[in-house]
Formats: sequence, structure tokens, C-alpha cells
Amino acid sequence: MAEFSVRVSTGDAIGAGTWNKIAVSIVGTRGETPPLRLDHPGKEFSAGTVEDFQVESPQDVGPVLLLRVHKAPLLLSAPVGAVARDAWFCRWIQLSQPRGAPLRFPCYQWLEGAESLALRAGAAKVSWADDHPILRQQRQEELQARQDSYHWKTYSPGWPRCLDEKSVKDLDLNIKYSVKKNSCFYLKVGSAFTELKLKGLLDRKGLWKSLNEMRMMLNFRMTPAAEYVVKHWQEDAFFASQFLNGLNPVLIRRCRHLPENFPVTDDMVAPMLGPGTSLQAELERGSLFLVDHGILSSVHTNVVNGKPQFSAAPMTLLYQRPGGGPLLPLAIQLSQSPGPDSPIFLPSDNKWDWLLAKTWVRNAEFSVHEAVTHLLHAHLLPEVFTMATLRQLPQCHPLFKLLIPHTRYTLHINTLARELLIAPGQVVDRSTGIGVRGFSELIQRNMQQLSYSVLCLPEDIRARGVEDIPNYYYRDDGLKIWGAVESFVSEIIHIYYPSDTAVQDDPELQAWVREIFSEGFLGRKSSGVPSALETREALVQYVTMVIFNSSAKHYAVSAGQFDSCIWMPNLPPTMQLPPPTSKGQTRPEGFLATLPPVNATCDIIIALWLLSQEPGDRRPLGTYPDEHFTEEAPRRSIAAFQNRLAQISREIRERNQGLELPYTYLDPPLIENSVSI
Repeated sequence: MAEFSVRVSTGDAIGAGTWNKIAVSIVGTRGETPPLRLDHPGKEFSAGTVEDFQVESPQDVGPVLLLRVHKAPLLLSAPVGAVARDAWFCRWIQLSQPRGAPLRFPCYQWLEGAESLALRAGAAKVSWADDHPILRQQRQEELQARQDSYHWKTYSPGWPRCLDEKSVKDLDLNIKYSVKKNSCFYLKVGSAFTELKLKGLLDRKGLWKSLNEMRMMLNFRMTPAAEYVVKHWQEDAFFASQFLNGLNPVLIRRCRHLPENFPVTDDMVAPMLGPGTSLQAELERGSLFLVDHGILSSVHTNVVNGKPQFSAAPMTLLYQRPGGGPLLPLAIQLSQSPGPDSPIFLPSDNKWDWLLAKTWVRNAEFSVHEAVTHLLHAHLLPEVFTMATLRQLPQCHPLFKLLIPHTRYTLHINTLARELLIAPGQVVDRSTGIGVRGFSELIQRNMQQLSYSVLCLPEDIRARGVEDIPNYYYRDDGLKIWGAVESFVSEIIHIYYPSDTAVQDDPELQAWVREIFSEGFLGRKSSGVPSALETREALVQYVTMVIFNSSAKHYAVSAGQFDSCIWMPNLPPTMQLPPPTSKGQTRPEGFLATLPPVNATCDIIIALWLLSQEPGDRRPLGTYPDEHFTEEAPRRSIAAFQNRLAQISREIRERNQGLELPYTYLDPPLIENSVSI
């Protein structure tokens, strides 16, 4: 007989406790015990408890390799129902042996119904470090079970592939919103719909009567940033600044040569450039920047409230005056085809002509941001990273331990989006100018040109030539966070991979990379996305890219949606009249008639309000309450990472004190670890 002490930690979430029977089997090098019931007088396994049990093994199993956890209904005859499925969230189990140090077995999983689960001791192991056949077999069985649970499907041709589930109701508990998060989400939905319904706006299909009437929306919810937008939305400096620090700060690039299809002349821009310079001189100096929404050319347009909608593919030229001052727009062309019917609009034009041109650009920003920057880059690709992590990396793998916090709830929110946002007849179809079909076209087009460098912030900044443009806080804060993540990842990688050969010889790592390449980037070699990794340096960059895009990048392009859209003319989701083909024709009533109808405005504002804020149950970047790593070295690296993020936050908040409009969309305590809303 060998006696063991077993300590069990149950999660503290709503419903985490169980009435079911829990037993453990201890697997060693010389055999396996029968299931040993964990039982003592009174109720066991209540939410938030840590409990101790004594068990006796009838045999000596040798050095411990695994711990099998068994969960079974309390009543053997219980029907398939609530009692039989009674779920339990196990945080960890600690086994104290007669000899040797205690072994901690991380779990952090839900067990439903009658279920058994094999747990490994906490030390992270790459596959080549497993020297016992039982451990190697356990890795294979765990991955096979996950691959049987999480299947790929093609949601739309040309899109990254995704989880094959139709509804969040079908998701298993380990990838589903917690009860708390789910309740908060639907309470927010209900309160928003009720408020706008009572105001009589949600069902009103007509035009806004005036800009002043739109102020009714400001009583809905307000933030300091939204108040700033309302006050400054017509100003050229604010219009330009949104390309740097708004919800889509990833398109602006330095312009060294004007595109042939954007024939701006010296005479057009002389009033803005001032004396003693020219367009060519400013191009050579590097003070001109371009935002090109050409991806929208000939995109499918939608029908809203029975009326055809319109879209434009504008080009915007911007000027950064040497010696400081704000970035300013110089010229806007609303199509990719210059000519008599596609004039170039200028700041010197009639006030309403110029305002309408800028509003068309903001509508283009809405379409490209929501379909490409937000949906594709910040949701669909992180879903691919999540799926590959679950399917190709066992729980004991150091990369699984590193990445799993950055996958939390991603499959739930994306499945919900396919149900409620981008399904036919839902929000995108009801209330945007290009609809689901237009979104799909933009995603397909971007997938054909998407490159690895776009996903790696330092390379993206260099490729767009925006290393030194002033007041670009997305760049400044993003590079600091990228650096902190990269340093953290590098430390973890160097703990578990002693050489480049160790990277090459890890079949699970290579399968993970290969699956992301084939299922996410559809095997397109021209993307530059690797299908295999050969060095530790390449692995560090790749994992940094995954974590950054699943956390900081998502927050940067998501959190500002409501701030930007609550004053709808700043970010119109659709346009009801075609782009102007001549100057001097725009009047206030024509400007209003071009803007979205009342019900579409409300529909989008509710959606973006929900998508801009986490509905409870948050885990900020670098917060790891689930202790997957148990060794001292990675835990020191986690602490150093958290300290660096805290320092970055202090620097951001100190800078923001001097800004009229603080940039908060990359403040680490506000960033979620994962794509979860």
C-alpha cells in the first residue's frame, strides 16, 4: 500500500462546482492504480474551493507519469440530463507522494458528464523531451481527441477557414463564454435595443431631418473621445489624425511618387503648400502621405430599406508640414479613374463639397476597417491561430502554455459573429453599404495580397515608410508592446529550445505552423507566411506576431469603433446617393440625403458599442491567472513581462496628460489577452 495526498482546486466561476463523483488513477512507470475516489464527509468540489484528500494505492506504480481524472454521475442510474452532465471546472490537482516533491498537474478545463482526462505534471515538454512511451502515447491521444472535437470548415470561398460549428449553443464549455460574460453581453444588447426603441429611432427608415437631430444619439452613451469627435469632426486636422490614431491606423503610407491615376497638380495644392516649394519637392522631401482605398473599386453594393446604396474607392493625399504642425489633407479623389466625372476635391473648395468628399473617405474607412482590418485581420486570423493551437499542440507543450491565454473566447465570439453579424439578413446585410457580399469580396481581395510583413508591426511600419511621422501614437505604443511581447516570447523559447535544430526537430510545432499556413493563408506562398520554421529567431517573430495580433492589434482596431461612430457623419456605414461627379453642387440638404437612414445608423451604433467594450470577465494583456507554467524560469519571465507592460502603461498615461485627445487604444491594462468581443 502506498498513500498519497491529493489536493484539488475547483474554479470559482458560476457553475464551476459539481455534485458528481471524482476519482483519480495514478499512472507510473510500473503500472496504473484503479480509480481512487476523492471523498470526505460533506459536499466536495464546490466553486472556489481547494480541498485535500488521502488515497491509498494497492500497488507501487513507480515514478509518476500521468494522473487520470475520472468524473461520473453521483447516481449510477441517472438519466442523460442535468445530473449526468453536471460540469466541473478543475483548475489543478497536486499529488504528494511518500517520497519526493509534490507534483502539480495543471488542468484548467471543464469536464462534462461522464468523462476521463489524462493530466501531465506541470513542467512543459517538447515532444523530443518525452522519453517514455506512455507519455508519447498520451500526447498523440490528446491531439487526436482535440482534432476529433475541433473541425475546420470553409465559411466562404477565399476566406481563412474556421471552426465547423453553426451556433454558440453547440460549443463545448472550454471554448464558450462564461455565464458571467454571456449574461453581461446580452444585458448590454437588451438595454441598447430598448433605449433606441423607446426613442422611436430603431424602426425609423427615413432620413435624419438635420445634423442637430442626430444629437439625439449622443444621449445614448458618451465617452470623452466621442465628445471630442462631435466637436471636431469637420476639421481637416482631425480628419487627417484619424489615419494615425483612429480605428484604422494601418493604411497611411509615405508617398514618394504620385499614382498615375491621381493627377494632383501644383496649382491645386499651392495654397496649402505655400510659397517656395512644389509638389515634386515635397514628394522628394517625404512630407506627403497617401491613403488609398482602391480595394473598394467596383465592390458589390447593398440595398437598405429597399433603396440601392453606393460606395466609392477614394484616394487621399496628406501633407506633413516640415517643422511640425498637424497632418492635413491636400486632395481627395473619390474614384480610381480620373476624368471629368471624377474631380479632385480640395480644401479650398466650397465647404459642403469638401465636407462631403471627406465623408465619402470616412465611409470607405468604415467598409475597409470593418471587413479587412477588423473582421479578417483581427478576428478570422486569430481564430486560425486558436484552432491550430488546439489541434496541434498538446497541453504540456511550452507553446500551448504560452498561447492558450491568447485564445480565450475567440471561437465563441467568432461563431457568434457568424450567427448575428455577418449572416445573411443580419446587421451587416441590413445596415451597411456593401453588405455581406461586399464584405466577402473585400476579404477575398485582401487575402490575395496579404503579406506576413503586414502582420509584423515593425516590418509594416517600415514598409509603409511611416517611421518618423510625428504624433503617430498607434506606432509608438504598438512598437513598445511588440517589443515587450517579443522579449517575453524570446525568453520562453530559449528556455525550451536550446538550438535551431531543436526547433526543426519539433514535429508538433511544425504541424502547428503548417496548419496555420494551409488553413489560414490557404497555402499561398506569395504571402511570405512561413509553412515551416527553421530557427529560434524565426519562431520568436512568429509567436510574437500571433500574440500581438490576438491582443494588442485587435484592441487597437476595435476599442475605438464606438467613439468614432456615435457621431455618424464621422463614420457613415453606408451612403444613399452616388459620389459627386462635379463640384459646386453640394448643399446641406444633399449632404443629409447622402447619409445613412435612421434605423441603419442605430443598428450599427448598437453593434459597434457592443464590440468596443468587453462585457465583463476580462483578462488584460499579461494577466495569467491560469498557471499553466509551473517552473520557476518561465514564471520569472511572466513577472518581467508584466513589469514591462506596467512601465509602458505609465509612459502612455504620462504622455496622454498633455494631449487634447488622449490615445488609449494601446494602454496595456485596457488590452484584452485575446480576441473575445
